[in-house]
Amino acid sequence: MIKKIVIVGNGEVAEGQAGIIDAADIVIRFNDCRSYGAGGRRTDAVAVCNTGRPAKAMLASPAWRAHPGVVAAREIWCVRDPEKFAAMRALLTASHPELDDFCDDYTDAFAAFCTDAGKAHVVIGKALHEDVDASLSAFAPAPYVVPSSGMIVIAEVLNKYPHAEVMLAGFGHAGWEWHPFAAERQLVDSYVAASRLTRLGEKPLVSSSHGA
Repeated sequence: MIKKIVIVGNGEVAEGQAGIIDAADIVIRFNDCRSYGAGGRRTDAVAVCNTGRPAKAMLASPAWRAHPGVVAAREIWCVRDPEKFAAMRALLTASHPELDDFCDDYTDAFAAFCTDAGKAHVVIGKALHEDVDASLSAFAPAPYVVPSSGMIVIAEVLNKYPHAEVMLAGFGHAGWEWHPFAAERQLVDSYVAASRLTRLGEKPLVSSSHGA
Protein backbone atom coordinates (compact mmCIF):
# COMPACT_ATOMS: atom_id res chain seq x y z
CA MET A 1 0.00 0.00 0.00
CA ILE A 2 1.32 3.44 -0.94
CA LYS A 3 1.32 5.56 2.21
CA LYS A 4 3.79 8.40 1.60
CA ILE A 5 4.73 10.17 -1.64
CA VAL A 6 7.21 13.00 -1.98
CA ILE A 7 7.26 15.21 -5.08
CA VAL A 8 10.66 16.89 -5.23
CA GLY A 9 10.94 20.02 -7.33
CA ASN A 10 14.15 21.51 -8.66
CA GLY A 11 14.23 24.28 -6.08
CA GLU A 12 16.24 24.32 -2.87
CA VAL A 13 15.67 21.42 -0.48
CA ALA A 14 16.27 22.25 3.16
CA GLU A 15 19.06 20.54 5.05
CA GLY A 16 17.89 17.46 6.89
CA GLN A 17 15.08 16.59 4.48
CA ALA A 18 16.96 14.03 2.38
CA GLY A 19 16.33 11.21 4.82
CA ILE A 20 12.61 11.96 5.00
CA ILE A 21 12.42 12.00 1.21
CA ASP A 22 14.28 8.71 0.84
CA ALA A 23 11.98 7.04 3.40
CA ALA A 24 8.85 7.66 1.29
CA ASP A 25 7.11 4.91 -0.65
CA ILE A 26 7.34 6.90 -3.91
CA VAL A 27 9.67 9.77 -4.81
CA ILE A 28 9.08 11.77 -8.01
CA ARG A 29 11.70 14.11 -9.46
CA PHE A 30 11.78 16.28 -12.59
CA ASN A 31 13.73 16.45 -15.86
CA ASP A 32 17.45 16.42 -15.02
CA CYS A 33 16.87 15.53 -11.33
CA ARG A 34 18.65 18.59 -9.96
CA SER A 35 17.26 17.71 -6.51
CA TYR A 36 19.19 14.43 -6.48
CA GLY A 37 21.80 14.34 -3.71
CA ALA A 38 20.93 17.23 -1.42
CA GLY A 39 17.28 16.23 -1.82
CA GLY A 40 17.87 12.53 -1.26
CA ARG A 41 18.60 9.80 -3.74
CA ARG A 42 15.53 7.64 -3.97
CA THR A 43 13.85 8.13 -7.34
CA ASP A 44 10.85 6.07 -8.42
CA ALA A 45 9.63 8.31 -11.27
CA VAL A 46 11.09 11.13 -13.31
CA ALA A 47 8.55 13.57 -14.76
CA VAL A 48 9.82 15.11 -17.99
CA CYS A 49 8.80 17.91 -20.31
CA ASN A 50 8.36 15.79 -23.42
CA THR A 51 8.02 18.68 -25.88
CA GLY A 52 10.32 21.44 -27.05
CA ARG A 53 13.89 22.20 -26.13
CA PRO A 54 14.01 20.48 -22.71
CA ALA A 55 12.90 17.18 -24.25
CA LYS A 56 15.35 17.45 -27.12
CA ALA A 57 18.22 18.26 -24.77
CA MET A 58 17.50 15.38 -22.38
CA LEU A 59 17.17 12.77 -25.09
CA ALA A 60 20.40 13.91 -26.77
CA SER A 61 22.36 13.87 -23.51
CA PRO A 62 24.33 10.76 -22.49
CA ALA A 63 24.71 12.40 -19.06
CA TRP A 64 20.92 12.54 -18.63
CA ARG A 65 20.50 8.92 -19.65
CA ALA A 66 23.25 7.89 -17.22
CA HIS A 67 22.10 10.08 -14.32
CA PRO A 68 21.65 7.84 -11.25
CA GLY A 69 18.16 9.23 -10.64
CA VAL A 70 17.07 8.48 -14.18
CA VAL A 71 18.72 5.05 -14.06
CA ALA A 72 16.99 4.22 -10.76
CA ALA A 73 13.52 5.39 -11.81
CA ARG A 74 10.99 2.70 -12.59
CA GLU A 75 8.82 5.11 -14.57
CA ILE A 76 9.20 8.12 -16.85
CA TRP A 77 6.18 10.43 -16.79
CA CYS A 78 5.60 12.64 -19.83
CA VAL A 79 3.68 15.64 -18.53
CA ARG A 80 2.53 17.03 -21.91
CA ASP A 81 -0.20 15.24 -23.83
CA PRO A 82 0.81 15.16 -27.53
CA GLU A 83 -2.73 15.85 -28.74
CA LYS A 84 -3.10 18.84 -26.42
CA PHE A 85 0.17 20.39 -27.51
CA ALA A 86 -0.43 19.75 -31.21
CA ALA A 87 -3.66 21.72 -30.86
CA MET A 88 -1.79 24.60 -29.15
CA ARG A 89 0.75 25.04 -31.93
CA ALA A 90 -1.25 27.39 -34.18
CA LEU A 91 -2.29 29.63 -31.28
CA LEU A 92 1.28 29.87 -29.98
CA THR A 93 2.59 30.67 -33.44
CA ALA A 94 0.45 33.79 -33.37
CA SER A 95 0.81 34.77 -29.71
CA HIS A 96 4.39 33.65 -28.96
CA PRO A 97 6.33 33.28 -32.22
CA GLU A 98 9.55 32.91 -30.24
CA LEU A 99 8.22 29.54 -28.99
CA ASP A 100 8.23 28.05 -32.47
CA ASP A 101 9.56 24.69 -31.23
CA PHE A 102 7.61 24.60 -27.95
CA CYS A 103 5.11 22.02 -29.22
CA ASP A 104 7.63 19.77 -30.98
CA ASP A 105 6.73 16.36 -29.60
CA TYR A 106 9.24 13.79 -28.36
CA THR A 107 6.83 11.43 -26.58
CA ASP A 108 7.65 8.51 -28.88
CA ALA A 109 11.37 8.99 -28.25
CA PHE A 110 10.80 8.83 -24.49
CA ALA A 111 8.70 5.71 -25.01
CA ALA A 112 11.56 4.13 -26.96
CA PHE A 113 14.01 5.10 -24.20
CA CYS A 114 11.74 3.44 -21.63
CA THR A 115 11.49 0.27 -23.70
CA ASP A 116 15.27 0.07 -24.03
CA ALA A 117 15.82 0.82 -20.33
CA GLY A 118 13.06 -1.45 -19.00
CA LYS A 119 10.98 1.36 -17.55
CA ALA A 120 7.26 2.06 -17.58
CA HIS A 121 6.20 4.99 -19.76
CA VAL A 122 3.34 7.19 -18.53
CA VAL A 123 1.72 10.04 -20.48
CA ILE A 124 -0.41 12.40 -18.40
CA GLY A 125 -3.56 13.08 -20.40
CA LYS A 126 -4.92 16.37 -21.63
CA ALA A 127 -8.02 16.10 -19.42
CA LEU A 128 -5.88 16.54 -16.33
CA HIS A 129 -4.04 19.48 -17.91
CA GLU A 130 -7.41 21.12 -18.59
CA ASP A 131 -8.59 20.41 -15.04
CA VAL A 132 -5.48 22.18 -13.74
CA ASP A 133 -6.20 25.17 -15.99
CA ALA A 134 -9.73 25.30 -14.58
CA SER A 135 -8.47 25.12 -10.99
CA LEU A 136 -5.93 27.87 -11.60
CA SER A 137 -8.59 30.15 -13.08
CA ALA A 138 -10.04 30.63 -9.59
CA PHE A 139 -6.92 32.66 -8.73
CA ALA A 140 -7.12 34.98 -11.76
CA PRO A 141 -3.67 34.22 -13.16
CA ALA A 142 -1.97 36.60 -15.57
CA PRO A 143 -1.90 35.29 -19.15
CA TYR A 144 0.27 32.17 -19.33
CA VAL A 145 1.20 29.42 -21.77
CA VAL A 146 0.96 26.24 -19.69
CA PRO A 147 1.00 25.18 -16.05
CA SER A 148 4.38 24.05 -14.77
CA SER A 149 5.34 20.39 -14.81
CA GLY A 150 5.27 20.50 -11.02
CA MET A 151 1.64 21.59 -10.94
CA ILE A 152 0.64 18.90 -13.45
CA VAL A 153 2.39 16.21 -11.41
CA ILE A 154 0.83 17.40 -8.14
CA ALA A 155 -2.62 17.10 -9.70
CA GLU A 156 -1.83 13.68 -11.16
CA VAL A 157 -0.59 12.34 -7.81
CA LEU A 158 -3.58 13.70 -5.89
CA ASN A 159 -5.91 12.04 -8.42
CA LYS A 160 -4.02 8.76 -8.62
CA TYR A 161 -3.28 8.31 -4.91
CA PRO A 162 -6.18 9.96 -3.05
CA HIS A 163 -5.46 8.19 0.23
CA ALA A 164 -1.69 8.70 0.38
CA GLU A 165 0.13 11.35 2.37
CA VAL A 166 1.61 13.64 -0.29
CA MET A 167 4.50 15.93 0.57
CA LEU A 168 6.29 18.60 -1.48
CA ALA A 169 9.95 19.57 -1.27
CA GLY A 170 11.98 21.91 -3.44
CA PHE A 171 9.03 23.94 -4.69
CA GLY A 172 9.80 27.64 -4.93
CA HIS A 173 7.03 28.43 -7.44
CA ALA A 174 9.41 30.48 -9.57
CA GLY A 175 11.03 30.04 -12.94
CA TRP A 176 9.94 30.32 -16.56
CA GLU A 177 7.98 33.52 -17.16
CA TRP A 178 5.11 31.80 -19.01
CA HIS A 179 4.13 29.49 -16.14
CA PRO A 180 1.45 30.92 -13.77
CA PHE A 181 3.56 30.53 -10.64
CA ALA A 182 1.69 33.02 -8.43
CA ALA A 183 -1.61 31.24 -9.08
CA GLU A 184 0.07 27.86 -8.66
CA ARG A 185 1.34 28.85 -5.24
CA GLN A 186 -2.19 29.87 -4.25
CA LEU A 187 -3.65 26.64 -5.60
CA VAL A 188 -1.09 24.55 -3.71
CA ASP A 189 -1.76 26.57 -0.56
CA SER A 190 -5.45 25.74 -0.94
CA TYR A 191 -4.57 22.04 -1.12
CA VAL A 192 -2.43 22.40 2.00
CA ALA A 193 -5.27 24.16 3.82
CA ALA A 194 -7.60 21.33 2.83
CA SER A 195 -5.07 18.76 4.15
CA ARG A 196 -4.64 17.23 0.71
CA LEU A 197 -0.88 17.68 0.86
CA THR A 198 1.87 19.21 2.99
CA ARG A 199 5.03 21.17 2.30
CA LEU A 200 7.90 19.24 3.84
CA GLY A 201 9.26 21.12 6.82
CA GLU A 202 6.24 23.38 7.25
CA LYS A 203 3.56 23.07 9.87
CA PRO A 204 0.21 22.00 8.38
CA LEU A 205 -2.23 24.81 7.76
CA VAL A 206 -5.59 24.50 9.45
CA SER A 207 -8.57 25.56 7.37
CA SER A 208 -10.92 28.09 8.92
CA SER A 209 -13.77 25.82 7.91
CA HIS A 210 -12.55 23.42 10.57
CA GLY A 211 -12.85 25.94 13.37
CA ALA A 212 -9.40 27.55 13.41
